[in-house]
Amino acid sequence: MSITPPDPQLPEPPFEQLRAQIAGRAATGDLPAGAKLPTVRALAAELDLAVNTVARAYKELEADGVVVTEGRRGTFVAAPSAPQDADDQAAEYAAVCRRLGLTLPEATRLLESHWRV
Repeated sequence: MSITPPDPQLPEPPFEQLRAQIAGRAATGDLPAGAKLPTVRALAAELDLAVNTVARAYKELEADGVVVTEGRRGTFVAAPSAPQDADDQAAEYAAVCRRLGLTLPEATRLLESHWRV
């Protein structure tokens, strides 16, 4: 499995670039469900990154349900959730925001504030 090193010229921090790359590859099937990811230390060494940078990316991927960590066995790509799940959740969020009287810009700001947890 080849992961591209983060681009220091981009405004996103390295952990976010790494998180987005792995999540995107998992979503497209380029990283299939069950694929074992390198250890944090191995990937950090391969990409010339700090161990904490890779650890944070993995932690956020796990929080997002993209990967699962099985202790000493390692970290694996989780089974994908259907794209319909995201669409259903978006529809529910829109309905709740409308019910609360929020405008689209207010709802968008709320989403953006939670995007980078």
